[in-house]
Amino acid sequence: MASKMSRLGRLGALTTRVTSSYLGQAVAGAFQSEAAREAAVARLHLDNAERIVSQLGQLKGAAMKVGQQIAQLADGYGLPDEARAVLGRLHDSVEPVPFAEVRARVEAELGAGLETRFRSFDPAPLGTASLGQAHAAELPDGTPVVVKVLHAGIEDSVDADLGAFKAMLHAGRFVRRPREEVDAILAEVGARLAEEMDYRVEAENLRAFRAFFEGDPDIVVPAVHAEWSTSRVLTMERLSGRPLAVFQATAGEAAKQRAGVTVARSFLRSLYLFRAVHADPHPGNYLFTPDGRVGLLDFGCVRRFDHAWLTNYGGCGLATRYNDKETCMRHALAIGAISERAPAAEDVLWELCSSIGKPFRGGVYEMGGPDDDVQERVSAVLPRVVLSPQILAPRELVFLHRGLGGAYQMARAFRARHDWGALFEEVYLRCRADLAAATA
Repeated sequence: MASKMSRLGRLGALTTRVTSSYLGQAVAGAFQSEAAREAAVARLHLDNAERIVSQLGQLKGAAMKVGQQIAQLADGYGLPDEARAVLGRLHDSVEPVPFAEVRARVEAELGAGLETRFRSFDPAPLGTASLGQAHAAELPDGTPVVVKVLHAGIEDSVDADLGAFKAMLHAGRFVRRPREEVDAILAEVGARLAEEMDYRVEAENLRAFRAFFEGDPDIVVPAVHAEWSTSRVLTMERLSGRPLAVFQATAGEAAKQRAGVTVARSFLRSLYLFRAVHADPHPGNYLFTPDGRVGLLDFGCVRRFDHAWLTNYGGCGLATRYNDKETCMRHALAIGAISERAPAAEDVLWELCSSIGKPFRGGVYEMGGPDDDVQERVSAVLPRVVLSPQILAPRELVFLHRGLGGAYQMARAFRARHDWGALFEEVYLRCRADLAAATA
Protein backbone atom coordinates (compact mmCIF):
# COMPACT_ATOMS: atom_id res chain seq x y z
CA MET A 1 0.00 0.00 0.00
CA ALA A 2 1.22 3.54 -0.73
CA SER A 3 3.20 5.31 2.03
CA LYS A 4 1.21 7.63 4.26
CA MET A 5 2.66 10.85 2.78
CA SER A 6 2.35 9.57 -0.78
CA ARG A 7 -1.21 8.47 -0.09
CA LEU A 8 -2.19 11.86 1.35
CA GLY A 9 -0.63 13.61 -1.61
CA ARG A 10 -2.44 11.49 -4.17
CA LEU A 11 -5.77 11.79 -2.37
CA GLY A 12 -5.28 15.54 -2.04
CA ALA A 13 -4.52 15.88 -5.74
CA LEU A 14 -7.59 13.78 -6.61
CA THR A 15 -9.83 15.85 -4.33
CA THR A 16 -8.51 19.10 -5.80
CA ARG A 17 -9.02 17.91 -9.36
CA VAL A 18 -12.56 16.70 -8.74
CA THR A 19 -13.52 19.83 -6.78
CA SER A 20 -12.03 22.24 -9.32
CA SER A 21 -13.76 20.45 -12.20
CA TYR A 22 -17.15 21.14 -10.61
CA LEU A 23 -16.24 24.75 -9.85
CA GLY A 24 -15.25 25.19 -13.49
CA GLN A 25 -18.52 23.71 -14.67
CA ALA A 26 -20.45 25.99 -12.29
CA VAL A 27 -18.88 28.99 -14.03
CA ALA A 28 -19.40 27.56 -17.52
CA GLY A 29 -22.97 26.59 -16.67
CA ALA A 30 -23.96 30.22 -16.31
CA PHE A 31 -23.51 30.57 -20.08
CA GLN A 32 -25.14 27.25 -21.10
CA SER A 33 -28.71 26.27 -21.85
CA GLU A 34 -30.41 24.02 -19.29
CA ALA A 35 -30.08 20.99 -21.57
CA ALA A 36 -26.41 21.67 -22.27
CA ARG A 37 -25.73 22.26 -18.58
CA GLU A 38 -27.37 18.95 -17.56
CA ALA A 39 -25.43 17.08 -20.25
CA ALA A 40 -22.14 18.66 -19.13
CA VAL A 41 -22.75 17.78 -15.48
CA ALA A 42 -23.61 14.19 -16.43
CA ARG A 43 -20.35 13.90 -18.40
CA LEU A 44 -18.47 15.41 -15.47
CA HIS A 45 -19.96 12.89 -13.04
CA LEU A 46 -18.81 10.08 -15.33
CA ASP A 47 -15.31 11.53 -15.83
CA ASN A 48 -14.84 12.06 -12.10
CA ALA A 49 -16.10 8.57 -11.29
CA GLU A 50 -13.42 7.24 -13.67
CA ARG A 51 -10.78 9.37 -11.92
CA ILE A 52 -11.89 8.15 -8.49
CA VAL A 53 -11.89 4.48 -9.51
CA SER A 54 -8.46 4.77 -11.13
CA GLN A 55 -6.89 6.38 -8.08
CA LEU A 56 -8.66 4.35 -5.39
CA GLY A 57 -7.87 1.15 -7.24
CA GLN A 58 -4.17 2.02 -6.87
CA LEU A 59 -4.43 3.19 -3.25
CA LYS A 60 -6.57 0.22 -2.11
CA GLY A 61 -7.17 0.04 1.65
CA ALA A 62 -9.78 2.21 3.33
CA ALA A 63 -10.14 4.43 0.26
CA MET A 64 -11.24 1.48 -1.86
CA LYS A 65 -13.52 0.21 0.91
CA VAL A 66 -15.26 3.59 1.19
CA GLY A 67 -15.73 3.67 -2.57
CA GLN A 68 -17.22 0.18 -2.49
CA GLN A 69 -19.63 1.18 0.26
CA ILE A 70 -20.80 4.27 -1.63
CA ALA A 71 -21.32 2.22 -4.79
CA GLN A 72 -23.39 -0.34 -2.88
CA LEU A 73 -25.52 2.35 -1.27
CA ALA A 74 -25.88 4.37 -4.46
CA ASP A 75 -29.43 3.36 -5.40
CA GLY A 76 -30.93 4.98 -2.33
CA TYR A 77 -28.97 8.21 -2.48
CA GLY A 78 -29.30 9.44 -6.03
CA LEU A 79 -25.89 8.63 -7.48
CA PRO A 80 -26.13 8.95 -11.28
CA ASP A 81 -26.45 5.62 -13.11
CA GLU A 82 -23.29 6.07 -15.17
CA ALA A 83 -21.20 7.03 -12.14
CA ARG A 84 -22.64 4.13 -10.13
CA ALA A 85 -21.65 1.67 -12.86
CA VAL A 86 -18.08 2.98 -12.87
CA LEU A 87 -17.77 2.92 -9.06
CA GLY A 88 -19.11 -0.63 -9.13
CA ARG A 89 -15.78 -1.70 -10.63
CA LEU A 90 -14.24 -1.19 -7.19
CA HIS A 91 -15.73 -4.56 -6.26
CA ASP A 92 -13.13 -6.25 -8.44
CA SER A 93 -10.49 -8.36 -6.69
CA VAL A 94 -7.41 -6.77 -5.13
CA GLU A 95 -3.83 -7.77 -5.93
CA PRO A 96 -2.45 -10.15 -3.26
CA VAL A 97 0.03 -8.90 -0.68
CA PRO A 98 3.41 -10.68 -1.09
CA PHE A 99 3.78 -13.61 1.29
CA ALA A 100 6.98 -12.20 2.81
CA GLU A 101 4.98 -9.22 4.09
CA VAL A 102 2.23 -11.48 5.41
CA ARG A 103 4.76 -13.68 7.20
CA ALA A 104 6.42 -10.68 8.83
CA ARG A 105 3.05 -9.28 9.92
CA VAL A 106 1.85 -12.56 11.46
CA GLU A 107 5.15 -13.26 13.21
CA ALA A 108 5.27 -9.76 14.69
CA GLU A 109 1.69 -10.04 15.94
CA LEU A 110 1.97 -13.56 17.38
CA GLY A 111 5.48 -13.09 18.76
CA ALA A 112 7.03 -16.19 17.21
CA GLY A 113 8.04 -17.69 13.89
CA LEU A 114 5.36 -19.01 11.57
CA GLU A 115 6.69 -22.57 11.82
CA THR A 116 6.48 -22.36 15.63
CA ARG A 117 2.86 -21.25 15.77
CA PHE A 118 1.49 -23.31 12.86
CA ARG A 119 2.06 -26.81 11.50
CA SER A 120 1.47 -25.42 8.01
CA PHE A 121 0.64 -22.05 6.47
CA ASP A 122 -0.26 -21.84 2.78
CA PRO A 123 1.66 -18.98 1.10
CA ALA A 124 -1.08 -18.66 -1.56
CA PRO A 125 -3.97 -16.59 -0.20
CA LEU A 126 -7.55 -17.85 -0.13
CA GLY A 127 -8.56 -14.31 -1.02
CA THR A 128 -7.47 -10.68 -0.83
CA ALA A 129 -9.81 -7.81 -0.03
CA SER A 130 -9.38 -4.09 0.44
CA LEU A 131 -8.66 -4.41 4.18
CA GLY A 132 -6.97 -7.77 4.57
CA GLN A 133 -5.90 -11.12 3.20
CA ALA A 134 -6.85 -14.68 4.23
CA HIS A 135 -4.67 -17.82 4.24
CA ALA A 136 -5.34 -21.49 4.95
CA ALA A 137 -3.24 -22.94 7.75
CA GLU A 138 -3.08 -25.72 10.33
CA LEU A 139 -2.54 -25.33 14.06
CA PRO A 140 0.17 -27.46 15.70
CA ASP A 141 -2.39 -30.19 16.46
CA GLY A 142 -3.48 -30.31 12.82
CA THR A 143 -6.72 -28.32 13.19
CA PRO A 144 -7.51 -26.62 9.86
CA VAL A 145 -7.95 -22.85 10.22
CA VAL A 146 -8.24 -19.66 8.22
CA VAL A 147 -5.91 -16.80 9.17
CA LYS A 148 -6.97 -13.25 8.28
CA VAL A 149 -4.19 -10.67 8.20
CA LEU A 150 -4.92 -6.95 8.20
CA HIS A 151 -3.01 -4.95 5.59
CA ALA A 152 -0.11 -3.03 7.13
CA GLY A 153 -0.71 0.67 7.76
CA ILE A 154 -4.35 0.63 6.86
CA GLU A 155 -5.49 1.97 10.24
CA ASP A 156 -3.57 5.19 9.59
CA SER A 157 -5.40 6.01 6.36
CA VAL A 158 -9.09 5.75 7.16
CA ASP A 159 -9.70 9.29 8.47
CA ALA A 160 -7.91 10.93 5.54
CA ASP A 161 -9.63 8.64 3.05
CA LEU A 162 -13.07 9.38 4.45
CA GLY A 163 -12.35 13.11 4.52
CA ALA A 164 -11.25 13.09 0.90
CA PHE A 165 -14.29 11.14 -0.19
CA LYS A 166 -16.60 13.51 1.71
CA ALA A 167 -15.03 16.53 0.01
CA MET A 168 -15.47 14.97 -3.43
CA LEU A 169 -19.07 14.00 -2.81
CA HIS A 170 -19.98 17.47 -1.57
CA ALA A 171 -18.09 19.27 -4.34
CA GLY A 172 -20.06 17.75 -7.17
CA ARG A 173 -23.31 16.89 -5.43
CA PHE A 174 -22.53 13.33 -6.52
CA VAL A 175 -25.14 12.19 -4.03
CA ARG A 176 -28.35 14.18 -4.36
CA ARG A 177 -29.19 14.36 -0.67
CA PRO A 178 -28.69 17.05 2.00
CA ARG A 179 -25.13 17.61 3.25
CA GLU A 180 -26.08 16.58 6.80
CA GLU A 181 -27.45 13.28 5.56
CA VAL A 182 -24.36 12.55 3.47
CA ASP A 183 -22.15 13.35 6.47
CA ALA A 184 -24.21 10.97 8.65
CA ILE A 185 -23.92 8.21 6.05
CA LEU A 186 -20.16 8.63 5.84
CA ALA A 187 -19.93 8.70 9.64
CA GLU A 188 -21.78 5.38 9.70
CA VAL A 189 -19.42 3.95 7.07
CA GLY A 190 -16.47 5.22 9.12
CA ALA A 191 -17.76 3.63 12.32
CA ARG A 192 -18.15 0.24 10.67
CA LEU A 193 -14.72 0.58 9.02
CA ALA A 194 -13.09 1.28 12.38
CA GLU A 195 -14.63 -1.94 13.70
CA GLU A 196 -13.58 -3.93 10.63
CA MET A 197 -9.98 -2.84 11.15
CA ASP A 198 -9.87 -4.27 14.68
CA TYR A 199 -9.97 -8.05 14.54
CA ARG A 200 -10.70 -8.19 18.26
CA VAL A 201 -14.12 -6.75 17.39
CA GLU A 202 -14.65 -9.36 14.68
CA ALA A 203 -13.58 -12.12 17.07
CA GLU A 204 -16.21 -10.97 19.57
CA ASN A 205 -18.81 -10.80 16.79
CA LEU A 206 -17.99 -14.37 15.81
CA ARG A 207 -18.36 -15.58 19.40
CA ALA A 208 -21.65 -13.71 19.84
CA PHE A 209 -23.25 -14.94 16.60
CA ARG A 210 -21.95 -18.47 17.16
CA ALA A 211 -23.65 -18.48 20.58
CA PHE A 212 -26.86 -17.02 19.12
CA PHE A 213 -27.09 -19.69 16.40
CA GLU A 214 -25.99 -22.55 18.67
CA GLY A 215 -28.36 -25.46 18.21
CA ASP A 216 -29.63 -24.23 14.84
CA PRO A 217 -29.29 -27.24 12.49
CA ASP A 218 -29.09 -25.02 9.41
CA ILE A 219 -26.42 -22.44 10.37
CA VAL A 220 -22.70 -22.77 11.15
CA VAL A 221 -20.49 -19.93 12.41
CA PRO A 222 -16.74 -20.58 12.74
CA ALA A 223 -15.06 -20.72 16.14
CA VAL A 224 -12.28 -18.30 17.06
CA HIS A 225 -8.84 -19.52 18.11
CA ALA A 226 -7.96 -16.77 20.56
CA GLU A 227 -4.33 -17.81 21.19
CA TRP A 228 -3.57 -17.24 17.52
CA SER A 229 -5.49 -13.94 17.24
CA THR A 230 -4.74 -10.27 17.88
CA SER A 231 -6.17 -6.95 16.72
CA ARG A 232 -4.46 -7.47 13.35
CA VAL A 233 -4.49 -11.26 12.95
CA LEU A 234 -7.63 -13.38 13.28
CA THR A 235 -7.47 -17.17 13.31
CA MET A 236 -10.74 -19.07 13.03
CA GLU A 237 -12.10 -22.50 12.29
CA ARG A 238 -12.04 -23.42 8.61
CA LEU A 239 -15.54 -24.44 7.57
CA SER A 240 -16.18 -27.05 4.92
CA GLY A 241 -18.59 -26.19 2.16
CA ARG A 242 -19.03 -25.06 -1.40
CA PRO A 243 -19.08 -21.50 -2.73
CA LEU A 244 -22.35 -20.20 -4.11
CA ALA A 245 -21.65 -20.85 -7.82
CA VAL A 246 -20.57 -24.45 -7.24
CA PHE A 247 -23.48 -25.13 -4.89
CA GLN A 248 -26.02 -23.74 -7.36
CA ALA A 249 -24.59 -25.91 -10.14
CA THR A 250 -24.52 -29.15 -8.13
CA ALA A 251 -27.21 -29.06 -5.42
CA GLY A 252 -30.67 -30.55 -5.67
CA GLU A 253 -33.83 -28.46 -5.42
CA ALA A 254 -34.50 -29.39 -1.77
CA ALA A 255 -31.00 -28.32 -0.73
CA LYS A 256 -31.33 -25.02 -2.61
CA GLN A 257 -34.67 -24.31 -0.94
CA ARG A 258 -33.19 -25.08 2.46
CA ALA A 259 -30.24 -22.76 1.81
CA GLY A 260 -32.34 -19.87 0.48
CA VAL A 261 -34.83 -20.00 3.33
CA THR A 262 -32.00 -20.34 5.86
CA VAL A 263 -30.19 -17.21 4.67
CA ALA A 264 -33.36 -15.10 4.85
CA ARG A 265 -34.55 -16.66 8.12
CA SER A 266 -31.15 -16.15 9.77
CA PHE A 267 -31.22 -12.47 8.82
CA LEU A 268 -34.69 -11.88 10.26
CA ARG A 269 -33.97 -13.86 13.42
CA SER A 270 -30.68 -12.11 14.13
CA LEU A 271 -32.22 -8.69 13.42
CA TYR A 272 -35.25 -8.99 15.67
CA LEU A 273 -34.10 -11.48 18.30
CA PHE A 274 -30.40 -10.63 18.56
CA ARG A 275 -30.78 -6.99 17.43
CA ALA A 276 -27.69 -7.26 15.21
CA VAL A 277 -27.10 -8.13 11.57
CA HIS A 278 -24.27 -9.54 9.51
CA ALA A 279 -24.07 -6.53 7.19
CA ASP A 280 -21.64 -7.75 4.52
CA PRO A 281 -23.88 -9.80 2.22
CA HIS A 282 -21.23 -10.58 -0.41
CA PRO A 283 -21.81 -14.10 -1.87
CA GLY A 284 -18.23 -14.97 -0.95
CA ASN A 285 -19.19 -14.72 2.73
CA TYR A 286 -21.34 -17.86 2.52
CA LEU A 287 -20.47 -21.55 2.20
CA PHE A 288 -23.02 -24.29 1.52
CA THR A 289 -22.98 -28.00 2.36
CA PRO A 290 -24.45 -30.42 -0.21
CA ASP A 291 -27.64 -30.77 1.87
CA GLY A 292 -28.18 -26.97 2.08
CA ARG A 293 -26.76 -25.98 5.44
CA VAL A 294 -25.16 -22.53 5.45
CA GLY A 295 -21.80 -21.40 6.81
CA LEU A 296 -21.63 -17.67 7.62
CA LEU A 297 -18.23 -16.02 7.19
CA ASP A 298 -16.62 -12.63 7.77
CA PHE A 299 -18.20 -10.90 10.76
CA GLY A 300 -16.12 -7.74 10.52
CA CYS A 301 -19.11 -5.65 9.44
CA VAL A 302 -21.89 -6.06 12.01
CA ARG A 303 -24.55 -3.49 12.89
CA ARG A 304 -26.29 -3.52 16.27
CA PHE A 305 -29.56 -1.71 17.01
CA ASP A 306 -31.31 0.02 19.87
CA HIS A 307 -34.28 -2.07 20.98
CA ALA A 308 -36.84 0.74 20.89
CA TRP A 309 -35.67 1.99 17.49
CA LEU A 310 -35.81 -1.53 16.08
CA THR A 311 -39.31 -2.08 17.44
CA ASN A 312 -40.50 1.04 15.63
CA TYR A 313 -38.71 -0.05 12.46
CA GLY A 314 -40.42 -3.44 12.62
CA GLY A 315 -43.67 -1.60 13.31
CA CYS A 316 -43.36 -0.07 9.84
CA GLY A 317 -43.04 -3.57 8.46
CA LEU A 318 -45.99 -4.98 10.36
CA ALA A 319 -48.20 -2.04 9.35
CA THR A 320 -47.15 -2.55 5.73
CA ARG A 321 -48.00 -6.24 5.99
CA TYR A 322 -51.56 -5.32 6.99
CA ASN A 323 -51.85 -2.35 4.59
CA ASP A 324 -52.05 0.21 7.42
CA LYS A 325 -50.48 3.36 6.01
CA GLU A 326 -51.27 5.60 8.99
CA THR A 327 -49.54 3.33 11.52
CA CYS A 328 -46.61 2.85 9.18
CA MET A 329 -46.10 6.61 8.93
CA ARG A 330 -46.22 7.04 12.71
CA HIS A 331 -43.45 4.49 13.09
CA ALA A 332 -41.52 6.08 10.20
CA LEU A 333 -41.61 9.40 12.04
CA ALA A 334 -40.39 7.68 15.21
CA ILE A 335 -37.33 6.15 13.52
CA GLY A 336 -36.43 9.36 11.69
CA ALA A 337 -37.33 8.15 8.20
CA ILE A 338 -39.58 11.15 7.65
CA SER A 339 -39.17 14.63 9.11
CA GLU A 340 -42.81 15.66 9.24
CA ARG A 341 -46.29 14.45 8.34
CA ALA A 342 -46.27 15.78 4.76
CA PRO A 343 -48.92 14.01 2.63
CA ALA A 344 -46.97 14.04 -0.66
CA ALA A 345 -43.82 12.64 0.96
CA GLU A 346 -45.88 10.08 2.88
CA ASP A 347 -47.39 8.84 -0.38
CA VAL A 348 -43.91 8.29 -1.83
CA LEU A 349 -42.61 6.61 1.32
CA TRP A 350 -45.68 4.39 1.50
CA GLU A 351 -45.08 3.29 -2.08
CA LEU A 352 -41.51 2.38 -1.14
CA CYS A 353 -42.62 0.48 1.98
CA SER A 354 -45.31 -1.33 0.01
CA SER A 355 -42.80 -2.32 -2.65
CA ILE A 356 -40.27 -3.68 -0.15
CA GLY A 357 -43.06 -5.33 1.84
CA LYS A 358 -44.70 -7.25 -1.01
CA PRO A 359 -43.18 -10.65 -0.05
CA PHE A 360 -44.51 -10.24 3.52
CA ARG A 361 -48.15 -9.55 2.76
CA GLY A 362 -49.56 -13.03 2.88
CA GLY A 363 -49.03 -16.67 2.06
CA VAL A 364 -46.13 -18.44 0.38
CA TYR A 365 -44.08 -16.16 -1.85
CA GLU A 366 -41.33 -17.22 -4.26
CA MET A 367 -38.34 -14.89 -4.22
CA GLY A 368 -37.19 -14.45 -7.80
CA GLY A 369 -40.35 -16.10 -9.09
CA PRO A 370 -42.58 -14.82 -11.89
CA ASP A 371 -44.57 -12.59 -9.51
CA ASP A 372 -41.52 -11.16 -7.72
CA ASP A 373 -41.22 -7.60 -9.03
CA VAL A 374 -39.81 -6.06 -5.84
CA GLN A 375 -36.62 -4.87 -7.51
CA GLU A 376 -38.48 -3.22 -10.35
CA ARG A 377 -40.96 -1.52 -8.04
CA VAL A 378 -38.25 -0.23 -5.69
CA SER A 379 -36.16 1.05 -8.61
CA ALA A 380 -39.20 2.89 -9.98
CA VAL A 381 -39.94 4.75 -6.75
CA LEU A 382 -36.39 5.51 -5.54
CA PRO A 383 -35.87 8.59 -7.75
CA ARG A 384 -38.90 10.18 -6.11
CA VAL A 385 -37.64 9.17 -2.67
CA VAL A 386 -34.32 10.88 -3.37
CA LEU A 387 -36.10 14.07 -4.47
CA SER A 388 -38.42 14.18 -1.41
CA PRO A 389 -36.74 16.41 1.20
CA GLN A 390 -39.02 15.19 4.00
CA ILE A 391 -37.93 11.56 3.48
CA LEU A 392 -34.73 10.91 5.42
CA ALA A 393 -32.18 8.11 5.64
CA PRO A 394 -31.44 7.41 9.32
CA ARG A 395 -27.90 6.11 9.67
CA GLU A 396 -29.24 2.88 11.18
CA LEU A 397 -30.74 2.03 7.77
CA VAL A 398 -27.44 2.18 5.89
CA PHE A 399 -26.21 -1.28 6.87
CA LEU A 400 -29.58 -2.70 7.89
CA HIS A 401 -30.87 -2.35 4.34
CA ARG A 402 -27.54 -3.47 2.93
CA GLY A 403 -27.97 -6.71 4.87
CA LEU A 404 -31.66 -6.97 3.99
CA GLY A 405 -30.89 -6.47 0.31
CA GLY A 406 -28.20 -9.13 0.46
CA ALA A 407 -30.52 -11.65 2.10
CA TYR A 408 -33.18 -10.90 -0.51
CA GLN A 409 -30.73 -11.36 -3.39
CA MET A 410 -29.54 -14.67 -1.97
CA ALA A 411 -33.13 -15.89 -1.56
CA ARG A 412 -33.80 -14.83 -5.16
CA ALA A 413 -30.78 -16.81 -6.35
CA PHE A 414 -32.37 -19.96 -4.92
CA ARG A 415 -35.98 -19.09 -5.88
CA ALA A 416 -36.72 -19.62 -2.19
CA ARG A 417 -40.41 -20.20 -1.31
CA HIS A 418 -41.77 -19.51 2.15
CA ASP A 419 -44.45 -17.69 4.11
CA TRP A 420 -42.15 -14.73 4.74
CA GLY A 421 -44.87 -12.63 6.33
CA ALA A 422 -45.59 -15.23 9.01
CA LEU A 423 -41.86 -15.62 9.70
CA PHE A 424 -41.36 -11.87 10.01
CA GLU A 425 -44.40 -11.41 12.23
CA GLU A 426 -43.32 -14.19 14.59
CA VAL A 427 -39.85 -12.75 15.23
CA TYR A 428 -41.03 -9.14 15.29
CA LEU A 429 -43.74 -9.80 17.87
CA ARG A 430 -41.17 -11.53 20.06
CA CYS A 431 -38.91 -8.47 19.71
CA ARG A 432 -41.78 -6.17 20.69
CA ALA A 433 -42.76 -8.36 23.64
CA ASP A 434 -39.14 -8.44 24.86
CA LEU A 435 -39.04 -4.62 24.84
CA ALA A 436 -42.33 -4.41 26.71
CA ALA A 437 -41.02 -6.82 29.35
CA ALA A 438 -37.72 -4.96 29.67
CA THR A 439 -39.45 -1.60 30.20
CA ALA A 440 -42.35 -2.78 32.38
